[in-house]
Amino acid sequence: MKKAVCLISGGIDSFVTSAIAKKKNYKIYCLTVDYGQKARKEIEAAKKIAKFLNAEQHLILKIDLTFLKSALTRKDIKIPEKKIKGIPSTYVPARNTIFISLALGYAETIGAEAVFIGVNSVDFSGYPDCSPVYIKRFQNLIDVATKTTIYGKKIKLCAPIINFSKEKIIKKAISLGLDLSITWSCYKNGEKPCGKCPSCRILFSIPGILKLRKEM
Repeated sequence: MKKAVCLISGGIDSFVTSAIAKKKNYKIYCLTVDYGQKARKEIEAAKKIAKFLNAEQHLILKIDLTFLKSALTRKDIKIPEKKIKGIPSTYVPARNTIFISLALGYAETIGAEAVFIGVNSVDFSGYPDCSPVYIKRFQNLIDVATKTTIYGKKIKLCAPIINFSKEKIIKKAISLGLDLSITWSCYKNGEKPCGKCPSCRILFSIPGILKLRKEM
């Protein structure tokens, strides 16, 4: 049976992406990066997701990215509550590049054929490392960057929801029978999602999501 490393953050996108990998008959090995993010509830949600999906293994890798300039990591930068033009302060410099690189090393170590990441280019808040061209070019790098690929095998970088709207992602989650109540997508760490951060604003704009979130 094929193996895949799935990057799970604790949010809906990575949950759906990992479930898709499982649906494609991959044995899934989950990787969560604790990088010093303010939303500590993400880590607990990721644990629940890995358990829900019956992952073969779930690694939680702790690295300190709080030196990077981002509202998600720096206490001196507030998480925005209003829509702004351009790339928002919640962008973490090179985060996906770091995460995919770690997942790639993990994949090569366990002999996995794929790395799955839940990036989305439709409602992605302007993040440059969530675009189709980014995924395509990172695949080109993978093809020449590892012992596995140099020796003729393939490690595929998979972003199955990259062209999905948020509404389509939710519908996919429902069709896969996923328990969205165990996820955490808010950028803050409150008792309930704040409803104001960029992630919440996108999520709460989906028709019917408020009713669903009451169960979460």
